[in-house]
Amino acid sequence: MDDLDAKLAELGLSLPDPAAPVANYIPFTRAGELVFISGQVPRVDGRLWPIGQLGGEVSMADGVKGAQLCMLAILAHARVAAGGDLSRVRLLKLTGFVNSAPGFGEQPQVVNGASDLAVALLGEAGRHARSAVGVAALPGNVAVEVEAILALA
Repeated sequence: MDDLDAKLAELGLSLPDPAAPVANYIPFTRAGELVFISGQVPRVDGRLWPIGQLGGEVSMADGVKGAQLCMLAILAHARVAAGGDLSRVRLLKLTGFVNSAPGFGEQPQVVNGASDLAVALLGEAGRHARSAVGVAALPGNVAVEVEAILALA
């Protein structure tokens, strides 16, 4: 068990199997030491969750949990890109998209779910630049989607 797996276990979490693309794209692409991970949506037991808009039918707590699930999915793909060794990964940038009801302006707090988990699991290598964007809709009407740019050592 590596250090990340131990930290995941302490938090009662695990990385999911990397999700297969659902359209005409690949889960990640690499250019030199940079890895660009496609937007990841939250899933529980293989099903999209949470569904709906923040500031509407989705609570802040569920939105934050959804962002955490996105980060776990990102790390699952990062592990593949890094040849199984997440100690090689440095997170550079996250972009979080939050399915937002009109007037909802707390996108940064939702995306903190992904950011906080990245730092908890990767330490200094998890600190990153970030954007948190409110959108009118996301695929499958999920509440949040997160994409990432990483560097490999």
